[in-house]
Amino acid sequence: MRWAGQQIDVETPGTLPGLGAIAGLVRSVTTPEFQGITFHEVLARSALNSVPGSALPFSWTINPYRGCTHACRYCFARPTHTYLELDTGQDFDRQIVVKTNVAEVLRRELARPSWGYEQVALGTNTDPYQRAEGRYRLMPGIIEALAASGTPLSILTKGTLLRRDLGLLSVAAEEVSVGVGVSLALGDEELRRRLEPGVPSVRGRLDLIRAIRDANLPCGVMVAPVLPWLTDSAEQLDHLFGQLADAGATGVTTLVLHLRPGVKDWFMQWLSRDHPELVGRYESLYAHGAYAAPSFRNAFEEKVRPLLDKHGFGRGSSHRSKPVNGMHSAGVVEAPGETSGWGEPGTARPGPAARFRHPPRRRPRSHAEDSTQQPLF
Repeated sequence: MRWAGQQIDVETPGTLPGLGAIAGLVRSVTTPEFQGITFHEVLARSALNSVPGSALPFSWTINPYRGCTHACRYCFARPTHTYLELDTGQDFDRQIVVKTNVAEVLRRELARPSWGYEQVALGTNTDPYQRAEGRYRLMPGIIEALAASGTPLSILTKGTLLRRDLGLLSVAAEEVSVGVGVSLALGDEELRRRLEPGVPSVRGRLDLIRAIRDANLPCGVMVAPVLPWLTDSAEQLDHLFGQLADAGATGVTTLVLHLRPGVKDWFMQWLSRDHPELVGRYESLYAHGAYAAPSFRNAFEEKVRPLLDKHGFGRGSSHRSKPVNGMHSAGVVEAPGETSGWGEPGTARPGPAARFRHPPRRRPRSHAEDSTQQPLF
């Protein structure tokens, strides 16, 4: 959701810049178990975000949190913190906005006669299963609200906390289409610790994929971002795809790193410290915008396709090089089997009716309501 329209005339004393003008701000919380993290609890006015026209496989999203303790140096969502007058670096990692009433608001929005029951995606901006979810437990209410209304849903996450809700998701999948995606791009554990310090281990996420499949749910994997000259060799990708296949992944989407303003500076600070020999090559590769040079992206796509085929992810469907914001060949390659790395749901499984409170309904949706969010890319 956007904060526009939530301002009041007088700022709440003692709050961070930008946050004091938000009418929904309830309190700011620090706890010993989250050292260095501040949670800003707000009462949201909306839950559903409309995604403007794009090539993404969903039209609506929900973001129960803003900011993310995963602290990934490359996170594309970092610029969203500037709307709160917070920085895209440490503030994004440590100042977490929590929409404590998101499930209640969502239930009201889904009950509108105009709601069209299109797929709703979670995890497209910040991770809904970051560590804060262990404290606030917002996802069970969201999942129950979507399933009760008959709305298909998908979740993309790096958080192994998803295991907690696998039973609930299995029940939901008997009523609506449910898709799950796990993000796992860095197979090297040491590199993960330096670049994604708050993300669960590689082994933990491979085990999560197995647990999702054991729950009879599909599990696509988002291998993103692939880092030029750090994780993009044929040998590295071959090994990672093999691990994903062994874990039971049902589809893979790969994405070459893109560096938007607000993200590029933060990532390049890390690169200059950990891999100074690559700084010049990255500056040249990203000299003309957020995306790697077309020649690099094209070569990457040619390299990755046979590797996806080798591990069975290309069977039953053709490869897709997805257009991004009108650009073709933006370094996104999919070879989906049952699902892609986005975690979009397939066909709902039949099961007992009325597991949730309300039966599914189908009515046309008006496009005149709800807020918007920027596309993923």
